[in-house]
Amino acid sequence: MIIDVETPSQLRTLVCSRCHAPHDAFVAQTVSACCGVPLLARYTLSDAPPRSVLAMRPATMWRYREVLPLLDEANQVSLGEGMTPLLTLGNLAARYGLRSLLLKDEGQNPTGSFKARGLSMAVSKAKELGAQGCIIPTAGNAGVAMAAYCAKAGLPATVVMPRHTPAAFKEECYWYGADVQLVDGLINDCAALVRELNAAGQLLDVSTLKEPYRIEGKKTMGYEIAEQLQWQLPDVILYPAGGGTGLIGIWKAFREMQTMGWLVADVKLPRMVAVQASNCCPLVETLAGRQANCQQYQGRPTIANGLAVPRPLGEALMLEVLAESGGTALSIDDDEMLAGMRELAQHEGLFVAPEGAAVWMAARKLLASGWLRADEQLLILNTGSGQKYLDNVVGKH
Repeated sequence: MIIDVETPSQLRTLVCSRCHAPHDAFVAQTVSACCGVPLLARYTLSDAPPRSVLAMRPATMWRYREVLPLLDEANQVSLGEGMTPLLTLGNLAARYGLRSLLLKDEGQNPTGSFKARGLSMAVSKAKELGAQGCIIPTAGNAGVAMAAYCAKAGLPATVVMPRHTPAAFKEECYWYGADVQLVDGLINDCAALVRELNAAGQLLDVSTLKEPYRIEGKKTMGYEIAEQLQWQLPDVILYPAGGGTGLIGIWKAFREMQTMGWLVADVKLPRMVAVQASNCCPLVETLAGRQANCQQYQGRPTIANGLAVPRPLGEALMLEVLAESGGTALSIDDDEMLAGMRELAQHEGLFVAPEGAAVWMAARKLLASGWLRADEQLLILNTGSGQKYLDNVVGKH
C-alpha cells in the first residue's frame, strides 16, 4: 500500500494491550489474536516532527496525522470533527472558590458528540481496508456518528441500540439511511445481536475497543487539550467513562506527546477521574474491590445513556490509567445529573448532556471530600449536546 506523502502516518504496528504481542497494522484487525483484548496502535515517534508544524494545518483532529492510523488521505471521511472549544467556567469557579475550571465542549462536534472523532477514524479505516459496511452496538451517540460517517463514505450502516434510547438518536440514524435494530436491554444485549447479525464477518464491527481505530480518533482530545493550553496540562481531568475509549485515548495521547517532546519540559501528567452513573458503575465497583471484574456486572438504565455500559471491554485499560495517574472513579445518580445540568445551564449558559453534568457533580463531590483542591486547575469534559436527551429530561428543569 502506498502511503500518501501529504499524510505521513508513522503507524508501525498494533500490539496486544495485555501481553504486547505485535499484530499487523496494515490489515483489518479486531481484538488481539493472543489474548482477545483490545489492540493498540504504535507509531515511530522518534521521527515525529516538531509541534510547530501544526500551525498551518486545518483546525480538525486530522492535524495530528503523523500519530493517526490512516495511510492515504484519499480515504479520509471527515465532517470537520475536532478542535472543540476549551471554555472557562468563571461563574461556577467563583461560586465554588476554584482557581481555574475549564470545560472542553465535545457537543460542538459534528453529530453533536465526541463520538464523531472515533467514528470518523473507524469509518475512514473501513474505507481504506475495503470493508463492505459497518455495524455497531450503541447507547445512542456512537450509532448516530457511525451512520453519518458511513453516509458520507457511501458505506452501508447497521445500528443496534436499546429500544429505550431517546427518539432523537433513533431519528437521526434513520435520516442518515442506516438500518436500525432496536433491542430490549442495554448495550451488552445489543452487542449480542451484532454478533448474530454479523456472524459471517462481512461488516466491520466498530464496537468499542473491538477494533483499534476508534481510540485513535478519540485520543485527539488529549492532543487538543495540550495544544489549547500551550502544551501545559491541567492538574485533574474528569471524564465520563462508559466504554472508556476516551479516557484511555487521552492518556495514550499524553504518553505519546511525552515521547515526542511535544509537552512542556517536566510537565506533570494530570490525575484522571472516571465518572460513571450510579445505575451502571462497573468500574467503580471493581476499583473498590467489591467484584473481581465487570464480567458479571448487571447494570440498569440511566438518563446518561452513554454511561449504561455494564461490561466494558476496556476495563483493565481504564484501571491502568487510574493507577498510573493517581486517579480515581466515582458514580453520580440521575438526580445529581439533573442538578448538574441545571447548574451548568443557569450559571454558564451551557445545555450539556447528562454525562457532562455527571463530571461536574463529581468535581463538586471530590472538592467537598478534599480529594480535589480549590487551587488546582480542573478540566471537565462534556461529551455531547443536551438537546438529544430531551426525552430523558423533559419537564425536570
